[in-house]
Amino acid sequence: MNLSFRRLAIFAAILSCASIATAASQQLNLFIWSEYIEPQVVSDFEKKFDCKVVIDLYEDAESMLAKIQGGGVSLYDVVVPPDHMVPAMAKLNLLAPLNREHIPNFKNIEQTFLNPPYDSGNKFTVPYQWGTVGLFVRSAKGKTVPDSWSVIFDAKQQDGQFVLIDSVRDMVGAALKYKGYSLNSVNPKELKEVRDLIASAKQRSTGFDGSVGAKNKVMAKSARAAIVYSGEGVRGMTEDKETVYIIPKEGSQIWVDNLAILAQAPHKALAEEFVNYILDGKIGARISSFTQFASPNRAAMEFIKPEDLKNPAIYPSPAVKAKLEFLQDLGPKTRLYDEIWTQIKAK
Repeated sequence: MNLSFRRLAIFAAILSCASIATAASQQLNLFIWSEYIEPQVVSDFEKKFDCKVVIDLYEDAESMLAKIQGGGVSLYDVVVPPDHMVPAMAKLNLLAPLNREHIPNFKNIEQTFLNPPYDSGNKFTVPYQWGTVGLFVRSAKGKTVPDSWSVIFDAKQQDGQFVLIDSVRDMVGAALKYKGYSLNSVNPKELKEVRDLIASAKQRSTGFDGSVGAKNKVMAKSARAAIVYSGEGVRGMTEDKETVYIIPKEGSQIWVDNLAILAQAPHKALAEEFVNYILDGKIGARISSFTQFASPNRAAMEFIKPEDLKNPAIYPSPAVKAKLEFLQDLGPKTRLYDEIWTQIKAK
């Protein structure tokens, strides 16, 4: 090989490597709950920023955290953790502090969701969607659907098969509220009581599933009731008028899911662009119209359908809100929940 040809070959190789590096840098790796973002929103982001969004899905917060701790912190760019998971993820150094200068649409966040107790000053997160946990039930002709967790936990009130939610804090929380206890109880006696209550319900159920899967079983008529998140319930009601989403009278959980950039995100600059893009008012409205969850985006409200804003299943009344609790980070005492969950699953 002569010198000139060798130089050309080396130059071509350098250009090839640079091209590969550029292509790789134009990719966003998103780790998110299933059915939680409008596909067209993703496509529009790809077009606007000339990039590819690779999406990986999860169905419960615990498996999300485990995967990030198992190497996902350097694989994914953006993740969508629930409120109570944020403190633990921050303590584990899994989240990157947000650079507000790169996220000008931060100004669109509703005042209620600024400076939350789980992330003081919104250091690591911005709110994405919020909602509740409740019951998705197929109504029977001539029967009133009970507005109570007794549909699940009282064998005498059972009217057909039901599905339990496959999430430790959500499932245990539902049982705690049914018994009149705090959603964040660390009382061993109360936790043992609800452990036995859930174990008994498990024997009468079709088993555990994620919110989307549970909703689909009610839609397919293989179950009469399921514990789901509000968005799944509202979407189900829209598709099938014989179904209804209920926030039980004993109270339930209110939650906020958040956008966060991982500490070792391989494409941090693009991740910041994505967070800012999601906080755009019109984009926020499109996402909530798709998910049927409530929006924490003040600028989105004028673009959301009036019927959605008036829907109490999406935006609960003040009286219902008064009976709702946020999950809290329980620190080391989380092990109490892990222990009873292992026992429940083993029974």
